[in-house]
Amino acid sequence: MIVIGLTGSIGMGKSTTARLFADEGIPVNDADQVVHDLYADAAVSPLGIEFPDAVVNGVVDREILARTLAKNPDKFKTLEAIIHPLVRDRERAFVEAHRARGTEIVLLDIPLLFEVGAQDHVDVIVVVSCSEEIQRQRVMARPGMTEEKFALISTRQMPDDEKRRRADFVVETSHGIDSARAQVKTILQQLRQRRPEMH
Repeated sequence: MIVIGLTGSIGMGKSTTARLFADEGIPVNDADQVVHDLYADAAVSPLGIEFPDAVVNGVVDREILARTLAKNPDKFKTLEAIIHPLVRDRERAFVEAHRARGTEIVLLDIPLLFEVGAQDHVDVIVVVSCSEEIQRQRVMARPGMTEEKFALISTRQMPDDEKRRRADFVVETSHGIDSARAQVKTILQQLRQRRPEMH
């Protein structure tokens, strides 16, 4: 089985690209969704100890947590030390379940793939990218986004050119969805041709 790791900085079109892989029948494990789920179950009690204000009615309130982190950026390390192992366990379970089923290719959508060292857990790395100008337009159009928030997020992400350099494939999303879809199809075609030599 081939495990694809999909990553890309904020506003590059990663979530859309993950959906394009899903449209091609590839099972996708979305790290953001996993975190969302964890904030309602396994992560609640450990986060409640470190971020007591952020737990409301038995679930982690993402907005309160984000405000706390904006005030104390050094607490990101505490958060990551709790969340990353839990996310990794869910990813491992997802991969193992598909391996047992004989699935040909799966995709792990991991926003901070390089930053958390997850490149060692995947066979192929696909980086989603676009021009800085388009990235800025997309990010600033998000509800509640500010220049400060964008700057804070950017400082925690590896620069795009470095990600591109480390990628096996790059999906360029500056030219719209049809172009991105064609690139996804090409990647899958190439991976299926390469399969025998990857084992």
